[in-house]
Amino acid sequence: MTSSPIDTPRRTGRSRRRTLLLAVLAAGALTAGLLGATAAERHGAQPAMKQEQLTLQRNADALLALGVTGVQARLSASDGPESTAVSGVADLASRQPVPADGHFRIASVTKTFVAVVVLQLVAEGRLALDDSVESRLPGLVAGNGNDGRAITVRDLLQHRSGLHDDYPDYASAEDFRQHRNDTTTAAQTVARALAHRPDFAPGTDWSYNNTGYVLLGMIVERVTGHPWHQEVQDRIVRPLGLAHTSWPGAVPTLPQPHAATYQRFGDGGPLVDVTEQVGAGTNGEAGLISTTADLDHFFRALLGGRLLPPAQLALMQRTVPVGKDFEALMPGARDGLGLFARPLSCGGAYWGHEGGDSGWITANGATADGSRAVTVSLSGVQIASPDDVRKIAQAENTLIDDALCGAA
Repeated sequence: MTSSPIDTPRRTGRSRRRTLLLAVLAAGALTAGLLGATAAERHGAQPAMKQEQLTLQRNADALLALGVTGVQARLSASDGPESTAVSGVADLASRQPVPADGHFRIASVTKTFVAVVVLQLVAEGRLALDDSVESRLPGLVAGNGNDGRAITVRDLLQHRSGLHDDYPDYASAEDFRQHRNDTTTAAQTVARALAHRPDFAPGTDWSYNNTGYVLLGMIVERVTGHPWHQEVQDRIVRPLGLAHTSWPGAVPTLPQPHAATYQRFGDGGPLVDVTEQVGAGTNGEAGLISTTADLDHFFRALLGGRLLPPAQLALMQRTVPVGKDFEALMPGARDGLGLFARPLSCGGAYWGHEGGDSGWITANGATADGSRAVTVSLSGVQIASPDDVRKIAQAENTLIDDALCGAA
């Protein structure tokens, strides 16, 4: 596969379009199933557990009603069995049900994995949050007012670098078909950003930034001698036994089982199956494939103190306000280091990270002690208007809040 030239507006960035919550939408009259409730009844679940299952299913169906083609959700808790809910279809051709254990591209949820690796290196004394980008990647971030001497590792983790993101999208269905297997290197992504002046002086404001995590992936490789995804594998995936979490690299296919995802190019255009593409797997801001079970396990382990020493976990949870555009969709959200804090209706806060890419949206959350975690994956999502964005964000927020407050 050939790399796309840096000045060609092709690859990457569906997650970047609104990275944390939204990617794209598909309408249609779709079927829904209440599989988990009957499973819970067969296993003699307690009434509270049955109610949690019913609520999870109701909220999954509510997301389907907004126009997505498929929804899968999973609630994991230390005080009971898992609850799962699926709604919609795995693909528009066969109309088979969405698999409850389906694989999907987690997009920007990858950032939390990268942040954990960075903070593990901090705990080992091999890296410091106040290290400048220049000290770790000499001469890379310079020009057009960009200055790697003024940007710290902490700034990159917390979206306070001021670097300008430049992520072109596919221009049409034909453009997608021709270039869906193109790859983009980390150096190319950084160079695109540096062709612009910074959006603000480092450390003075907040703006969600993918290029910063590409740089973090490069720093991890410079410090360890290994690509960021290998460090994720060795430090997180293998120790936790996340058997269904992987880095696809330049492989465009997904492991089975999985739902298909769709994108509409232009108003009124047909839905195009965009499931198979290289995606952003070559960079550190996105790229992993996972399942709801593995993501629940990961976030429960992280918040439960199994991946970081207490000092580094506390640093990860030291937050700043998010920008106004994110606040509108994520009320009360604050940004830590690769983690977002959100208020719970039952009191306290939950922690997680969201992502979207080519029709996929992933949302998740875990309680502060890691005792409960929930992940929801949407496939075949398209956004036709700002109102669509708001409705999907609200429905996701409701699903997560209800799941995490279920035992309150």
